[in-house]
Amino acid sequence: MNKPLVAALATLALVGASISTAAAVQADPAHSDPAHSPGSPTRTVSVHRAPAGAARADTARTGTTRTGTTLTGTAPRATTDFSGIVALDDCSGSLIRVPASSVNDPALVLTNGHCLETGMPTAGQVIVNQASSRTFTLLKSNAAKAGTLRATKVDYATMTDTDITIYQLNATYAQIEQRYGVKPLTLSPDHPAAGTSIAVVSGYWKTVYACGIDGFAYQLHEADWVWKDSVRYTSACHTIGGTSGSPVEDVATGQVVAVNNTLNEDGQRCSLDNPCEVDQNGQVTVHEGIGYAEETYGIVPCVAQGNTIDLSLPGCTLPKPS
Repeated sequence: MNKPLVAALATLALVGASISTAAAVQADPAHSDPAHSPGSPTRTVSVHRAPAGAARADTARTGTTRTGTTLTGTAPRATTDFSGIVALDDCSGSLIRVPASSVNDPALVLTNGHCLETGMPTAGQVIVNQASSRTFTLLKSNAAKAGTLRATKVDYATMTDTDITIYQLNATYAQIEQRYGVKPLTLSPDHPAAGTSIAVVSGYWKTVYACGIDGFAYQLHEADWVWKDSVRYTSACHTIGGTSGSPVEDVATGQVVAVNNTLNEDGQRCSLDNPCEVDQNGQVTVHEGIGYAEETYGIVPCVAQGNTIDLSLPGCTLPKPS
């Protein structure tokens, strides 16, 4: 747990909504990570998730973009905005579709596995078809609230190999667009490439972090969890608590290539809030202050007709329940 971050956000909560998104970003440069120890029935604060009751920068209706240490008022490109982004009570997420999704399919929301409202999945655990009535604040392109979305179930959640939760909603894409004028983001079916310019778009903080893909970790170890082929950011994407689950967009295509999930906070090795990279030969590398995301192209082959997760589909390699 990142105690300096807890203190910083507690200060924000005391000051209230008059604090801008810029101030929230600058309050502490730490990142966000899983929220409590594996198997624990209680949920504690982590670097990635925002503490319960933390003041959100809701007055910053136009949103902001952060590139390294400089805040600007424009996104990395005109099409990178907040349309289709969602805010959870302690995380970020996005309204998503796969290329084959129909406008009449029930819509999906993507966030992290460690943002699951019933607690973080343990290592090796896979959750499917779990009832949920969780709500999400859907944003317009300028980060203003468009409306509220509601889940009917957790279609899929795990922190094994990846760190994702996929919710199915009680409305179709067509209904959401008709009511709120908002379309979903599309998951790329392709593996992302090193050197790609990306934007990490946080609905919780209404902030865009602009950087690039530095490379990939063969395995990323954090406490009891192991994630595979994780995206490593360049140093400019130094995100804070509440950014967990933010979509990582390829700024050239606007498609989602990954979901933001962790950062090595203080240089420790393979511990909670301090992930380490492990290569094919077992060599361990620590990149203090560097953030990571989990690729999303592997979700695409697992989405069946009707927009439901089907782990038996050809080409689907997502972990299955034991």
